[in-house]
Amino acid sequence: MTGIVIAGATRTFGTVRAVDGVDLAVGDGEFFTLLGPSGCGKTTLLRMIAGFCELDAGEIKFGDRRIDRLPAHTRDIGMVFQNYAVFPNLTVAGNVAYGLKARRVSGAELARRVEEALGLVQLAGYGERWPHQLSGGQLQRVAIARALVIRPQVLLFDEPLSNLDARLRVSMRSEIRDLQKSLGITAIYVTHDQEEAMSVSDRIALMQSGRLEQVGPPAEIYRNPTSRFAAEFMGTTNLVEARALGGDRAGLVSLRPEALRLAADAPADWPQVGGKVAHVEVLGPITRFDVRLADGSLLKVATLDAPHLTPAPGAEVTLAYDPARITVLP
Repeated sequence: MTGIVIAGATRTFGTVRAVDGVDLAVGDGEFFTLLGPSGCGKTTLLRMIAGFCELDAGEIKFGDRRIDRLPAHTRDIGMVFQNYAVFPNLTVAGNVAYGLKARRVSGAELARRVEEALGLVQLAGYGERWPHQLSGGQLQRVAIARALVIRPQVLLFDEPLSNLDARLRVSMRSEIRDLQKSLGITAIYVTHDQEEAMSVSDRIALMQSGRLEQVGPPAEIYRNPTSRFAAEFMGTTNLVEARALGGDRAGLVSLRPEALRLAADAPADWPQVGGKVAHVEVLGPITRFDVRLADGSLLKVATLDAPHLTPAPGAEVTLAYDPARITVLP
């Protein structure tokens, strides 16, 4: 296991500063996620760690060892790509063994480690199959086994689940998280999906325009965003003027939909605000509805399904909100 320290990492492509002076410390055995929209610099930063993209400035260390000047194949990393990068002309075992053969591991040791890696990703007995005989989820497991079999210090994931269907993504992200924790390996994971990031990460670095917007545990970033971008990107939120909620102070605040309830279903000491229901969506266990306030502001509300409390479009309602859940934004 090893920690990672990134200091002043910078990379420019033409006039675009893809990564702009990033400083990060990833703990030993931590599952750390780089999260942000397309073009924010997260994949470029991952490729800099992997050795596929040079730094214009700064340095990267694994523990006490500086690695940013080393060739990619000497950095002791395992990498799982978005498109699996599984060789179609090799069997499952041949794919997993590829990195071991490059390191001149052979014979019984190679066979033992391949079978061990396949067992870790629940593909024991699949060694003789060919890639075209596997599902997308199985191909991703092959890619993970190939990354793990070399026993790297650091495991890197570049949007590994984006090519899978929604249900399989949910199950695979749990498997990846459980496997990483069982092995105690340091992992850096890139995704643009905030729900995926929140479900697997010990900490998240939210990126925008090549810079770090906010770094912290998932719940901290969600509950206490430090900027408008962080509040909006980390799930749905209401960005409204404080006065629209009955306050006497000016400024923009963030209020999550689940922090709002119909007044009849809320503690008596919560502040209240009235409006008209503009839209209702019943999504199984969750009901979402929008309420238009007198000043024209729209509040999004999310509640557990309760048929007797679900308002109809056009109904006048009184909402209450948890004052502890309001975040004042700069």
